[in-house]
Amino acid sequence: MSDVFTTRILNVTTGSDETVADLTQECERFLEQAARGRDGLLNVFVPHATAGIAILETGAGSDSDLLAALHHLLPADDRWQHRHGTPGHGRDHVLPALVPPHATLPVIGGRLELGTWQSVCLVDTNKDNPDRQVRLSFLG
Repeated sequence: MSDVFTTRILNVTTGSDETVADLTQECERFLEQAARGRDGLLNVFVPHATAGIAILETGAGSDSDLLAALHHLLPADDRWQHRHGTPGHGRDHVLPALVPPHATLPVIGGRLELGTWQSVCLVDTNKDNPDRQVRLSFLG
């Protein structure tokens, strides 16, 4: 069993629009200090009831496609029983069932092992809460 566990909190401002925020560079910077060349696992966790973590390609339209798909699956209208905040906010509380609030990723030689086009992203559809925390934890 490993005896090395390091964690850090990222404070992320997502603004007043639905967003897919790329956290890959922050994850890599964290691993430079925490992993120091070792193998292990990186856990990315967002402790919020209305946000998730996704691994996907960004910059080529997939991030916008994800938000469009979520709009289709989870319309921002008055059908939701959870009814406070912005109209349709109840959908934001269903989001983590589709985009989980965590991801665990392999770290090899201190580097995040992602596919060529993969990025680590915070998915936030909640316009009422622009300030998020993301916990990065390395176990190696």
